[in-house]
Amino acid sequence: MSSPSALSDERLVESKAQLVEYLETGNKPDRSSWRIGSEHEKFIFHRDGFGPLSYTGENGKPGIRDVLQGFVNIGWNPVLEGDNLIAATKNGASITLEPGGQFELSGAMLENIHQTCDETSTHLREAREIGERLDIGFLGLGFHPTLKREDVPVMPKARYDIMRSYMPKRGSMGLDMMLRTCTVQVNLDFASEADMVEKFRISLALQPLATALFANSPLKEGRPNGFRSLRSHVWTDTDPDRCGTLPFVFEDGMGFERWVDHVLDVPMYFVRRNGRYIDASGQSFRDFMAGRLPALPGEVPTIEDWKDHMTTLFPEVRLKTFLEMRGADGGPWSRLCALPALWVGLLYDTEAQDAARDLIKGWTPADVAQMRADVPQKGLTTEIGGRAFTDLAKEVLTIADKGLRNRSRLSSSGETEQGFLNSLWESADTGMTPADQILHKLNGVWGGDAKRVFEALSY
Repeated sequence: MSSPSALSDERLVESKAQLVEYLETGNKPDRSSWRIGSEHEKFIFHRDGFGPLSYTGENGKPGIRDVLQGFVNIGWNPVLEGDNLIAATKNGASITLEPGGQFELSGAMLENIHQTCDETSTHLREAREIGERLDIGFLGLGFHPTLKREDVPVMPKARYDIMRSYMPKRGSMGLDMMLRTCTVQVNLDFASEADMVEKFRISLALQPLATALFANSPLKEGRPNGFRSLRSHVWTDTDPDRCGTLPFVFEDGMGFERWVDHVLDVPMYFVRRNGRYIDASGQSFRDFMAGRLPALPGEVPTIEDWKDHMTTLFPEVRLKTFLEMRGADGGPWSRLCALPALWVGLLYDTEAQDAARDLIKGWTPADVAQMRADVPQKGLTTEIGGRAFTDLAKEVLTIADKGLRNRSRLSSSGETEQGFLNSLWESADTGMTPADQILHKLNGVWGGDAKRVFEALSY
């Protein structure tokens, strides 16, 4: 989830046109200015017993606050909410806490995948060094493999208190989403409104395939849960107002204004004033613009309020002043670099984007919705028009590979970005997702002991 921006835009919102204009500021006609932002979350656990960390720590063991302080001690800048250390920033990147103590790196906007992978690798090396000192580990999975919901420590962030109260009113699994899931995502730029729409449609249509390739949450409370991606399934009953596959994106008339109308129709969570979160759950941003918000009667919103509200939508692909690809489970180190490689390969080269557009042009919103419904359980055995995802994956990866080759962004040793797709090619060739590999080990060398995942798959 997103955290408040360090730069606050306090311009008053006087019309819907301003909200459209704000999104239009994301247009970057000069392709050389396009950047890549990667994000990933992971669970933190005590190596002694594999239990979770509370915020402050207990029984002489460190807490999440100590982990954050460890990053501050090596040069990250602290971010406080009241007296609580809740985040840290450095060189355009940030480390933030998710509701159940999941640890998120939101990377800087960088020029190529070599840089994003170096950033991720540096962060994970730092995390491992801090973990050695604190006797803790970091685990990349889409859903916590052992904890019950009621056993997850809750982080002291006011935004999350409001969400925890509101979410059970809208779906049965919203608290699971908050407390027991982890994801990896990538944020990409667009040239124009038309380019945004085309990228939005391609990424939304292919998001189920990304979910399948990155499926990595087959365990729940120590047992197989019947899904390859339980994290993806959780989103199907979190909040129908703010989740889903967005059929209107494929309709004529899609553009910045249509997205603004959609966001305005989504009920609010909160408003921030003077460092405090004010509960506005279920209230209307349209009423806010008219000065009729019950939580702040007589006040009208700022652009900063609009930016906050946009962060409370959770579709498979989300539009801000860039596009966020949100359909993948958290996972192994190599997959954290593979996700940006997949989407950059498809969307940052004209030839590849044209090929991806042609691939999905015959698909209907109903097709996309059906794939989305099937993929959490079926993974790479999901089908579209009688075609298995294993076959589709090879075609999509071929397009992405060509896009990365055409980009020709070289590392210091002269390598292109194509190698970052290798782990996805392995899944396409074998039909085995990370979830399938976990289940294979669980039923084999792990002897049914789900806690082996902490030792085998931690960073």
